[in-house]
Amino acid sequence: MQYLLMLYVNEGQWPKMTKAEQEQGLAAYKGYAEALTKAGVLAGSNRLGPTSAATTVRLANGKPQVLDGPYAESKEQLGGYYLIDVPDLDAALKWAARCPAAGHGAVEVRPIWTM
Repeated sequence: MQYLLMLYVNEGQWPKMTKAEQEQGLAAYKGYAEALTKAGVLAGSNRLGPTSAATTVRLANGKPQVLDGPYAESKEQLGGYYLIDVPDLDAALKWAARCPAAGHGAVEVRPIWTM
């Protein structure tokens, strides 16, 4: 079964980190991706651009409204994701707990709804 691990982090913290801290953070995510790959459960992943580059679209009275930026203001923003294929929710939760984002943000786990 596929699950999406959505990584919520405070994107404003990244520029405040030293170069060494950034390199350490990138190494942690690289190691996590390598572990997912080695286990044969990684189906896809990507880092997202900043929320300042986001555009939100919604319909109002049947007409599209286009807004710059994210839909909601929050402390943490969706920064990336991992799509994994594991036997069950328990396995997905174990992988989510190993994700570096769980230590400085949050990892939301959602099953993929197949149609």
